[in-house]
Amino acid sequence: MYYKETVRQMHSIGVGSLMIIFVVSFFIGAVTAVQFIYQLDGTFIPRYYIGYIVRDMSIIELAATFSSIILAGKVGSNIASEIGGMRQKEHIDAMEIMGVNTASYLVLPKIIAALIVIPLLISVAAIISIGGGYIATLYSGSFSSEEFIQGLRSFFEPYNVMMMYIKAVVFAYILTSIACYQGYFVKGGSIELGQASTRAVVYGIIVILIADYIIAVLLTG
Repeated sequence: MYYKETVRQMHSIGVGSLMIIFVVSFFIGAVTAVQFIYQLDGTFIPRYYIGYIVRDMSIIELAATFSSIILAGKVGSNIASEIGGMRQKEHIDAMEIMGVNTASYLVLPKIIAALIVIPLLISVAAIISIGGGYIATLYSGSFSSEEFIQGLRSFFEPYNVMMMYIKAVVFAYILTSIACYQGYFVKGGSIELGQASTRAVVYGIIVILIADYIIAVLLTG
């Protein structure tokens, strides 16, 4: 029972969020590349640094943080609405009467699924973001693909990838646990359910940004 629910949540979170992660990551990488091309124009900084900057920005910050914020909006509101709807329709009370541990059955599979799938989504986001930067530099007309690839291969630190996955796991736990809490303890009618979904998104985004700062200080200090 737990296994099937976990697989269902993995499909819902992963496959359901893949398209929006693809689109947002692509354009974030493209915009980052275009902006740095503009800012470095006329300076003495080597042009291949654009690839280096896009790569590290995507891995260290953009992929993990932006993707988690998007997922906090999409996945967080969905989880809060799903559990909150079950609470209002007394499905949770009925399950508890039957002896089901509702907190375990409704919350745990979602958290486990998020801890597995969201780091994979963030990995895809980092790759797509770098690809978006690469395509943007090609169409800029003043930058060659060889220079961008040279930047991608320069000054690589595997520690940055580990930092990205640490953020991914922490953010995944934050956005799902907050959403589950807001949905599980919702009271009232449809208005309160909407407010709980909104709180799940807002609180999730705020805590993710705070955690992002704390992790950055701890891992780069």
